Amino acid sequence: MPLSVDKPGTPLHRYSGFTASVYQCHPESHGRVRITSADPSVAPRIEPRYFEREIDRRTIVEGVKMLREIHEQPAFRALWDEEVVPGAAFETDEQIWNAVRIMGGTVFHPVGTCRMGSDSTAVLDPQLRVRGIDNLRVIDASVMPKIVSANTNAATLMVAEKGSAMVLGREGRA
Repeated sequence: MPLSVDKPGTPLHRYSGFTASVYQCHPESHGRVRITSADPSVAPRIEPRYFEREIDRRTIVEGVKMLREIHEQPAFRALWDEEVVPGAAFETDEQIWNAVRIMGGTVFHPVGTCRMGSDSTAVLDPQLRVRGIDNLRVIDASVMPKIVSANTNAATLMVAEKGSAMVLGREGRA
């Protein structure tokens, strides 16, 4: 990003700079959401389980090292004076992992909490209908069986377009 912040949505730093970040498109770790009460006003239990799998921890550490290599390239090196986050003091894999664990954040693109599919464990059928409940569909990012390799916005818009066509009985028509 052509600005310097600790995390998206936080105030800009008081110095000029840029922000570069690393994320894993297809993590092996998966969180879960559990209903805690029949009362719909009671919040569900959300367990993000970020970096639960070792492969995800190794991948993010390698990503930080790769990002550092990019920043050291001649075309980039003249654009900055010092690495602020995580900072040059974080050199070993263990140090980088601890920095990510403490300083990292999320971009809040959860999917799959109400997965569609043809198998019996899918919450929704391929027409986005909730199995076992008449006249109820889910039409949002939660229906995606797996996260897409980019921002979820475009894929969610496509789910909404297709879902609205199904609801209106226009499926298959241009």
